[in-house]
Amino acid sequence: MTIQQQYESLGICREVYQFADKIEKNLKKRFDTLDTVAEFNQTKVIRAMQNARVSAECFQSTSGYGYHDLGRDTLETVYAECFCGEDALVRPQITCGTHALALALMSNLRPGEELLSPVGKPYDTLEEVIGIRPSKGSLAEYGISYRQVDLLPDGSFDYEGIRTALNEKTKLVTIQRSKGYATRPTLSVSKIGELISFIKKIKPDVICMVDNCYGEFVEEQEPLEVGADLIVGSLIKNPGGGLAPIGGYIVGKKQYVEQAGYRLTSPGLGKEVGASLGVIQSFYQGFFLAPSVVNAALKGAIFAATVYETLGFDVIPNSTESRHDIIQAVTFHNPDAMIAFCKGIQAAAPVDSYVTPEPWAMPGYDSDVIMAAGAFVQGSSIELSADGPVKPPYSVYFQGGLTWHHAKFGILMSLQKLYEQNLVNKDLMW
Repeated sequence: MTIQQQYESLGICREVYQFADKIEKNLKKRFDTLDTVAEFNQTKVIRAMQNARVSAECFQSTSGYGYHDLGRDTLETVYAECFCGEDALVRPQITCGTHALALALMSNLRPGEELLSPVGKPYDTLEEVIGIRPSKGSLAEYGISYRQVDLLPDGSFDYEGIRTALNEKTKLVTIQRSKGYATRPTLSVSKIGELISFIKKIKPDVICMVDNCYGEFVEEQEPLEVGADLIVGSLIKNPGGGLAPIGGYIVGKKQYVEQAGYRLTSPGLGKEVGASLGVIQSFYQGFFLAPSVVNAALKGAIFAATVYETLGFDVIPNSTESRHDIIQAVTFHNPDAMIAFCKGIQAAAPVDSYVTPEPWAMPGYDSDVIMAAGAFVQGSSIELSADGPVKPPYSVYFQGGLTWHHAKFGILMSLQKLYEQNLVNKDLMW
């Protein structure tokens, strides 16, 4: 059986396969560049693990208080070195990326102080954390104010607006690296560095925190290397490598990480408690695999961009832009096409491939959201997935893929679903 016949047995028609095959052949040079970045980051992870003296004893589970948990403490040393921080908090007790961000904010802000976002509105689930949308326990309820400076129409920073917004109350600046459900460009590490440098010249004592979700190991540098004080992320995204079943991290200046530890557990206890609960080996293995997994996801994102751009759809980033996170946005301007895309991603999954994704009122969002994810870890967005709010302009956000070949199959199947419903211009495929 040929590879084309193999795909045909999985439901991919000859026309879709041959169209995508031509596109893939033209991406070889681009993929070689991604492989070089992955190799750099892989050696960085290995060096950090060797320097921390990771041993088989580190994989032992602890329970209860978790005092003197060798594996937990060593892993935090690995994260701190790899991401160039003074200290790290890497815990299964951090339930998701939103929790990690809320933890970093709530532990380092006090009543009467102000949070500033110089890159526009943050990701939807942070609106309730901040209090943009009223919610119990928000920063606003604790007397912490918020202001934001939107990006300029071309996606660049509004430096004069940021200068005006910074004031004596500004304690923490939050910079979201990835686009979330917006159509702005993802921020490169170098751009983040330029922004932080500008802010620190005006207010040197302000804490600069970067929401690093979806960005880890995409570039050779991480935000702490260009002046950030804290970076925050989720282990069921890039750094978990698809193996971590839960968890989040905060890495950066020791004093700010310690504050987060006291908020996570209790004043007086901090990082000293928090058992690893049998997941620590998957945290190590996932982090070790993360550069390769991120590389696969990036190849899938570039492949998706090229396929759908060729078919006349708006894509962000476009097929030739440099990549700074694993997310690929495709705008359909048509709810049927958006839903068909997600059905294709679901149909390509190894888990729950027979399930049909439907829009639903997902907690933390202001509109119905459709999500396609047949994942080994529920909600893991380093695994092949696609989602988006079902509202104009009907953009879907594709990410992940533990292997390049699975990511490729997901894109083929998404196109197959659109092809079957005559939602693509078939003339552009020849």
